[in-house]
Amino acid sequence: MKIVVTSILVDDQAKALAFYHYVLGFMPKHDIPMGQHRWLTLTSPNAPDGVELLLEPDVHPAAKVYKQALWQDGIPATSFGVRDIQAEYARLCRAGVKFIKEPTDLGPVTVAVFDDTCGNLIQIAQKH
Repeated sequence: MKIVVTSILVDDQAKALAFYHYVLGFMPKHDIPMGQHRWLTLTSPNAPDGVELLLEPDVHPAAKVYKQALWQDGIPATSFGVRDIQAEYARLCRAGVKFIKEPTDLGPVTVAVFDDTCGNLIQIAQKH
C-alpha cells in the first residue's frame, strides 16, 4: 500500500491553485469538473508521478470547524519537505508569503510555518 493522493481543505479552489502552483511551485496534474467543484490535484515538479495534493473544497460544515480549530491552535494542516529551508523561506518571503513562524531549529529538523491564503497553516521542514 502507498499514499497516492492526500488532500488539503481550501476555501476557494481557484485561489488555492494560483497559490500552490504559482507561489509554491507545485505542478497541476488533474483538473476535472465535478459539479460546482473540481478534482484538482498538483504534484511536486521533482516527482510528477508521485503523491498528488488534492485541493479539496471545505464545503462540509465539519471541515470549516476543523480548519478553524487547527488555525487557532497554530497547528499546520500539512508539512512539505524542503532541501534548504533558509533558501525556501527567503524565496517565499520575496513572493509575499506571510510566515507565522520563521525557520526554527528543533534538533533533527528545522521548520517554518506560513499562511496558505486558503484558511490553512502550512509547515515546511528540512531534516538535518
